[in-house]
Amino acid sequence: MYDLPPDLDRLRTLRTWYAMWLGRIDQAIQAAEQEQRERARLEQQRAEATPDWIVELGIGQGAPPVDIHIGGCHMAGKRRRTITRDEAVQLISQGVNACTHCRPDTDLGLLE
Repeated sequence: MYDLPPDLDRLRTLRTWYAMWLGRIDQAIQAAEQEQRERARLEQQRAEATPDWIVELGIGQGAPPVDIHIGGCHMAGKRRRTITRDEAVQLISQGVNACTHCRPDTDLGLLE
């Protein structure tokens, strides 16, 4: 038939050995699936994370900053990038507009 031993003792030994390996393979599959779920969850969190400050960029050469927004402001346009608090303070101090809807200058403790 196949290349299996004919006696019952060796067949049971092979059965035990393969069952052991099948268990190890199942554990490895479960660990890999858990890792994949964790990576997907972290990726989703990263995608949903709202930055603290956003600079909206203009059109044209160099894309100059136009407005500063609080992260998640619905008025921020599509041309934007995340900035730090210090960058937001510096840009507003240099004359870049603070959004009139989310009022980042108030949250930053600046007065216009």
